[in-house]
Amino acid sequence: MVWFTLAWLAIWTVQLTPIQLLLPLQLDTQSGHWIDGVVWSGLVLSAGGLAGIIAAPLAGRFSDRTRSRFGRRRPWAISGSVAAAIGLLLTGTADGPLWVGAAWIVTSVGVSMASAALTALIADQLEDQRGTASAASSSAQAVGIVVGVGVIVLLDLSTGASYVVLAGFILVVGTATAILLPDPPLPHEAVLALHARRELNRASISSLLDQSFTRLLISRFTVNVGNAFGTSLLLFFLLYGIMVPAAEAEDRLLVLIVIYTIFVVIASIIVGTVSDRRGNRRLWTVVSALVQACSGVIILISPNFTATAVAAGVMGAGYGAYMAVSLALATDLLLDPDDHARDLSLVNSSANLGQLVGPLLGAGLVALVGEFWLLFAAATVVSVIGAVLTLTVRPERAALRATPHE
Repeated sequence: MVWFTLAWLAIWTVQLTPIQLLLPLQLDTQSGHWIDGVVWSGLVLSAGGLAGIIAAPLAGRFSDRTRSRFGRRRPWAISGSVAAAIGLLLTGTADGPLWVGAAWIVTSVGVSMASAALTALIADQLEDQRGTASAASSSAQAVGIVVGVGVIVLLDLSTGASYVVLAGFILVVGTATAILLPDPPLPHEAVLALHARRELNRASISSLLDQSFTRLLISRFTVNVGNAFGTSLLLFFLLYGIMVPAAEAEDRLLVLIVIYTIFVVIASIIVGTVSDRRGNRRLWTVVSALVQACSGVIILISPNFTATAVAAGVMGAGYGAYMAVSLALATDLLLDPDDHARDLSLVNSSANLGQLVGPLLGAGLVALVGEFWLLFAAATVVSVIGAVLTLTVRPERAALRATPHE
């Protein structure tokens, strides 16, 4: 669990630090009007998200079918870490929004490859601690932002130096944890049994044909769009929404990220562990999405830094709990152990797509009215929709369908 958490810390650090700080700074300085910077940020992040969405299920599918002496997941975790490091170095040296976007696509593909392999380990090796493992992943997401942004701000690193540090971090930590994490092969008898019944039973045991599983994917996408509305354009909101002086904006952003992180970590660990012991993951997932929705209301009522700090804590609590429990809920819905990486890569991809489509849609909302109120209103509405969608998930039906094949 320690190596698993550290691996996710590296992945989230190198993915979210550019999203929260480096890419907005790059694109703001390379654009004319501030709204141009917002729009380019949305386009670049969404392009990277689309590439990651395509890469993740493909990497997961190949990982499921990998039978090397190095393991099924390990080769993909290592190659993904290397690709992400190369992409970060390219992003740091890119000049102009188009080249920045192209380099960021390379980074996103590498991160998606490594994420697909790591997520599959939860279903491969755990039964009673899936909520705890999911909480570890969610906690690492929040801590990763603080680690990345905190190092850059406190050490006053340049943009280029920041990308070099991030590239070195994922290269060393990503590769080392992939080597140290256990990656046992499937038992030979299990492989033979799965392949023997595949043609006859594939349609009946595929998670992708289960309506609850697909609804959960849509719910995760929707809730993450709501989260991206509230977090991805924070630097621009500080600068041009509540008029924080440019010299203070990065420090204020770090304060908000720390608050957000504390509540993500606390909520994900507590709720993830409780869901392991008490069950009823769907209820916890719905409540968490509704808590996240409240954060947008707070900023709409009082658009200032103090209210934004309170909203950051509320959103962190809701999002941390949601991501931990919804991932554990997704593992409960899986039906075919020979497709764990593919199916869980889609679960990750649904969240990543929301996080990286959100900035594009959010930038459009900001450009539409020239202000930020519509952005936070949309964050509230979309989060509520995600909660409602989760109510349609029926995990007990998936369990009944899986029983004849166990």
